[in-house]
Amino acid sequence: MGRKGQRTEQDRETRLREIAADVFGWDTLLPEQLTAMQWVLDGEDALVVMPTGSGKSAVYQVPALMLAGPVVVVSPLLALQRDQIAGLPDGDRGPGAVAINSDLSASRAQAVWDAVDRGEARLLYLSPEQLAKDEVAERLAAARPALFVVDEAQCVSSWGHDFRPDYLRLEQAVRRVGRPPLIALTATAAPPVRKEIAERLGMRRPRQLVTGFDRPNIRLEVRRFLDDDDRRRAVVERAAAEPKPGIVYAATRKDSEHYAAELASLGLAAEAYHAGLRAAERARIHDAFLSGAADVVVATSAFGMGIDKEDVRFVLHASLPGSLDAYYQEIGRGGRDGRPSLAVLHYRPEDTGMQTYFAGRTPSHDVLSEVADAVHDHEEDPADLDELRRETGLSRNRVTAAVNLLEEADAVTTGEDGDVRPDPGLSSGQAAERAARTAQAHRLTDRTRVEMARAYAETTGCRRDFLLGYFGEDYTPPCGTCDTCAEQDTAPAEERPAHPAAAAFPVGTEVRHGQWGDGTVLSEDKDRITVLFDQAGYRTLALDAVAGRDGLLTVVRRPGETRSAG
Repeated sequence: MGRKGQRTEQDRETRLREIAADVFGWDTLLPEQLTAMQWVLDGEDALVVMPTGSGKSAVYQVPALMLAGPVVVVSPLLALQRDQIAGLPDGDRGPGAVAINSDLSASRAQAVWDAVDRGEARLLYLSPEQLAKDEVAERLAAARPALFVVDEAQCVSSWGHDFRPDYLRLEQAVRRVGRPPLIALTATAAPPVRKEIAERLGMRRPRQLVTGFDRPNIRLEVRRFLDDDDRRRAVVERAAAEPKPGIVYAATRKDSEHYAAELASLGLAAEAYHAGLRAAERARIHDAFLSGAADVVVATSAFGMGIDKEDVRFVLHASLPGSLDAYYQEIGRGGRDGRPSLAVLHYRPEDTGMQTYFAGRTPSHDVLSEVADAVHDHEEDPADLDELRRETGLSRNRVTAAVNLLEEADAVTTGEDGDVRPDPGLSSGQAAERAARTAQAHRLTDRTRVEMARAYAETTGCRRDFLLGYFGEDYTPPCGTCDTCAEQDTAPAEERPAHPAAAAFPVGTEVRHGQWGDGTVLSEDKDRITVLFDQAGYRTLALDAVAGRDGLLTVVRRPGETRSAG
């Protein structure tokens, strides 16, 4: 870099620090924040993985005052959007922030768009479902956004297949609004999830910034039960006994209400939170927890995303989570103030059956066939998602999820105008079959994610080592702050020599298995490696078996290597 380039970068860094101090009141910016901000100003796509509470939002909020156009922020929950806007500075020097959502009247929505057009609002928050609307996409395109931000980007992977299928339409949304630079933010994403986020958002050679995942102040425990009544009593007793406030995660709405009622009967201010509640009630519970009026919130996974509360003293799980990605995201809401916090998983082996059921939710073959037929009926005059919904009579979520699978299977494409076009070389039946195979691969991967969560629950080794290895981070046990380390001698064990075959498969290596196809090595534990295969999900392989069978596992590309031609 020449002197002029160095001076420009230094000038920008000085300006970023000034804005942070004068507008937001932040005396310092972390080096990783500054790095990501420079990427934003350079107009580069970026994926930023930073722990909850480390200032991810600053990465776009501060540069927003130096960009030429508005910043679009996709945020999954209305409560989260509201909190983010409320936390911004007021006054003429602030960035100005507004939200577009279904609660706005027509006149209020027009006032919001007018503020964007006048440059008074530099930050525009909305959900992926809002972006799917033609009128919203058209207004955004006219506003010429300078940056497109996907907050809580892990939702692209964990929610996109079924629950929030519009997350998988964000690549098309970015193109429809003019393809501004794209930045994805998340607190928790294992290497394969980071890869999936970048691919599904259509990111262009994204820069990646990944800070450490370790949260040493969170004590990790697992309690195993054979009887469900014993487990339920243990959850209630632990939530009642631990310092407050805390969160209990339950698998179902019914369970969240059961545990909240049990805790309330003990005199605690306990609330049940789930997606079945009215928006006003969810907002009330959210505010009560933030203000300290609620001791415990018992919730499904709908609660806690982006919650700005530092003093959560415990996070209990009343059953096995669907994945370690979700589990680490949820326990990361504890102890953000750096003080000790507790994470306890209450587990029964039977839990895997329920989670496997949840993991199997993808559009049926009949739905895929119906949507594929509708797309092919419009081969000459392509239809958009709303037209497909009207013609099939299916819900918008089901149509969107089906189109996502058809597109992933290369059976349909989406144009710049949002119209869905069939592959002319495939019949509608062939398109549906391709999508059904893609859906089956997703189900298999999701089920193996459940198995990885079960492996964490049943490990006899250091739980922190297990979790961090899952996220691709090296860690030398014992940690001294998990139940398995506490039960053993906390002095470092005599180092076992690594298996001779381990050096051939370092973390991040792309491999090919004779039966399961292509995959990526996620972690290594002396005599075994864990690999995520594209079609077969997570698998743990004994290195003895790998070394003893030539050709069982071959290296495609090692970390840092470029893929060879052919």
